[in-house]
Amino acid sequence: MRVITVAGPPSVGKTAVVLKTAAALGQRAGRIGVVKFDALATSDDDTYARAGLPVVAGLSGGLCPDHFFVSNIDDCLDWARGRGIDLLIAESAGLCNRCSPHLQAALGVCVVDTLSGVHTPRKIGPMLKLADIVVITKGDIVSQAEREVFAFNVQAANPQALLLPFNGITGQGAMELGHHFARAPLVERLEGSRLRFSMPSAVCPYCIGETSIGREHQRGNVRKMAFPEAAS
Repeated sequence: MRVITVAGPPSVGKTAVVLKTAAALGQRAGRIGVVKFDALATSDDDTYARAGLPVVAGLSGGLCPDHFFVSNIDDCLDWARGRGIDLLIAESAGLCNRCSPHLQAALGVCVVDTLSGVHTPRKIGPMLKLADIVVITKGDIVSQAEREVFAFNVQAANPQALLLPFNGITGQGAMELGHHFARAPLVERLEGSRLRFSMPSAVCPYCIGETSIGREHQRGNVRKMAFPEAAS
């Protein structure tokens, strides 16, 4: 089957992009299914189900959503295969700019919106910098100058990516994105494949439940700030 990872910061319109693209594709890419990864709660699975798409949702709870994603994505292929799905879209939680949910074997898509500010593309890590396609939403709300500066900064952050403007309300851009979805690489299994970039570190005590503040509680992978000397 074909596998696509869709990442991006919260509230950029990832679900709308997936829904409009799936509708534009129709049956041309076979049966489309969705895996929705989130942290504490989601209702997007209900939205996908109402659109007639097979869907399963996974909540990471107290774990890093990226680590939860990579621990479960191969099982998601088994779920999809058992339901005759030909094209599986994995929508990530996208909770921080350090997220790294793209796979070497799959098509990687990052969704960003122009309302986040023209400098935002330079602040986003692997989920934008290593994506194959960067979808830019909400461009109809800002000026042409802002759209152009935002797109320039996206391209500067990821020179190899295809940039695609997208309107999550009208679906403008869905046909072109669907064309790329339908040509995504075929994946038999992900076991033995690799992430495009390492996940955020998860070996400090706060990652596993520590709540006390102070040096005596800071062990493992801890990074401290450097402060300038006080003026004499």
